[in-house]
Amino acid sequence: MNLLLLSNSSSDAGYLAHALPDIRELAAPLPQGASAVFVPYAGVTRNWDDYTALVASALADTGLDIQGLHRAEDPAAALESAALIIVGGGNTFNLLGQLRSQGLLGAVARRVREGAAYLGWSAGSNLACPSICTTNDMPITDPKGFDALGLLSFQINPHYTNAHPPGHRGETRAQRLAEFCALNPAMPVLGLPEGSGLRVREGGITLIGPHEAPLFIGQEEPRAFRPGMLEIPA
Repeated sequence: MNLLLLSNSSSDAGYLAHALPDIRELAAPLPQGASAVFVPYAGVTRNWDDYTALVASALADTGLDIQGLHRAEDPAAALESAALIIVGGGNTFNLLGQLRSQGLLGAVARRVREGAAYLGWSAGSNLACPSICTTNDMPITDPKGFDALGLLSFQINPHYTNAHPPGHRGETRAQRLAEFCALNPAMPVLGLPEGSGLRVREGGITLIGPHEAPLFIGQEEPRAFRPGMLEIPA
């Protein structure tokens, strides 16, 4: 498989600007003008046409022909012909629910396993996991099940931070992930900080970006991984 999974899209440098070198590397083997389908369904307060235009503008110099899946006359056929599937961030529950209700979830997973490249950020990265149970989003809609694409053997928590503002009495992110691990001791969870991502391809998984990423497994103390090759226990 050929995946790039980002924690976030926006940065001080501009939309997707921090990840452009890695996105170009992902797209480099694809033919000029290759078909890229953008899945905007995580957008809730953001109009899907506007969302697609934003992504197309940010990736204009990649040479990709980016079309919104919501505008396809036959979404299943659009996925079949896509060389790259792009899944944006927003609300993960809405994203999963839309794909499931349209019968497209399995098609996305199959196409990526067959060789279509996959670019996701935030909710789009969560979607690549076995489930969406480690998203940070509110369950604003019922996706009729939490199972996702299952392209990874472990979970991601995008936008990971363990910050705890003075006076805040709620749980930290690490505490919330510890709750997940307590009930799912065999499922690892990687906290993916802002500016970080995972590059998944034949030969392994590489942690990219400037930050270390903690791996949570069961009751063990989180293990920090530095950028470079990442080994997730089976």
